[in-house]
Amino acid sequence: MVRAPMQVSTKRVSPVMLELSVQVPAEAVKSEIDKAYQQLARNARIRGFRPGKAPRDVLQRVYGPQVMGDVMNALVQSTLPKALSENNVIPITQPSVEPGKVDAKEAFSYVARFEVTPDVAEVKHEGFEIKRPKAEVSDAMVEEQLELVRQQHATLKTPEPARPAKKGDVVTIDFTISVDGKEIKDGGGNGVQIELGAQQALPEIDTALEGKSAGDKVSVEAKFNENHPRKDFQNKTGTFAVTLTDVKERVLPALDDELAKDAGQFQTLVELRADVHTKLEKMQKDKSDMAVAEQIVEKLNEANPLDLPPSLVEQQARVLQQEVIMKARRMGQRLTQEGLLSMEADIKKDAEKKVRAGLLMAAIAKKLEMKVTDDDIEKGLEELAVDTGKNIAKLRVEYREKSKRDMLIGMILEDKILDYLESKSKISEGDWSPSETPAEKAVDKEEAKPKKGKK
Repeated sequence: MVRAPMQVSTKRVSPVMLELSVQVPAEAVKSEIDKAYQQLARNARIRGFRPGKAPRDVLQRVYGPQVMGDVMNALVQSTLPKALSENNVIPITQPSVEPGKVDAKEAFSYVARFEVTPDVAEVKHEGFEIKRPKAEVSDAMVEEQLELVRQQHATLKTPEPARPAKKGDVVTIDFTISVDGKEIKDGGGNGVQIELGAQQALPEIDTALEGKSAGDKVSVEAKFNENHPRKDFQNKTGTFAVTLTDVKERVLPALDDELAKDAGQFQTLVELRADVHTKLEKMQKDKSDMAVAEQIVEKLNEANPLDLPPSLVEQQARVLQQEVIMKARRMGQRLTQEGLLSMEADIKKDAEKKVRAGLLMAAIAKKLEMKVTDDDIEKGLEELAVDTGKNIAKLRVEYREKSKRDMLIGMILEDKILDYLESKSKISEGDWSPSETPAEKAVDKEEAKPKKGKK
């Protein structure tokens, strides 16, 4: 470790790029070179000399360039962390080092360049005009949720008298698949249940089965898309030989006290209805709070232009791209590579907004010396227990793990900053519609394409 004093200077190459110039004194360089040759002399094996007895000039001729390279690395590794610490600099990328020449009689100099967060002197954050949507719960919303409860507790029953299958029925099928005239042995199935009209099967199969009765057989052709998981199916047409073996209809329970008892810890329908209303109220309030938060982030970005570290934007863009892919899958869409490429600009723009808002809110928190207390963490865990239904004692143990605790602290701090920004904004009741996310745009584009069948 180099102990001699070194000279360090910093220079902002750009608002997000810093250049650190370090000069290590000649005596420190000589000390490091001497140490390297002493260690080498103990281990080097050179013809004509016993181990450890080769003179230094011989070692220099044989290993000189290697030793100087090792010394250069050692000097950088031993001085750079100290130089960063003494200058209160935190790189957000791995420093790129341009070293000078290593000579025992001269000081050693190098330049390290790396990305840093931009200096944020002042953040404009007061007087934002924000619309807060009403958090209303209508009778129709409650009835819709109760209808879903009925659907969840429906029973399946064979229609009497027997009738052909229709949308909403749950049918059981046996099927085989043939591609290029050959049956795919592992491609079929027996006793497979699907709900007609619920997008659980290819639309061609759904259409073919409607109006058919138990025992009927149908042959269906469908083209697999270019992204099918099985490469031997991609862009090919499959022939499905389907036998309808059973038809059942859903029988919904009555909306009464018995349903309430089946649905949870309720004794009456009144209790169930009240619980549904309470949950809808919370959901509507959360949506209203989210709308306010999104507007604050938007206004904060608009009011505070800021240069952004490319690495942070790229990192956030990768996260958003994965979110886009997962959301599209949940919505029943499989994004093509072309679709992902078409979203790059939207994803980057969204990533820039998130990174900029994060930097600005961090500057506000620092200026106001906002802290997350133990009481804040306990309250956060209690809210998490309510939202997830997990035991609070188990959550306390789970969130002792550093990464999870840091994540919780980050969320609590963000909520504190947003509450502060809301207090400085002009809030009025009114409608507000968020702009389409990259995921929604992508799904819309995929929905608009002609469908050739998918599986």
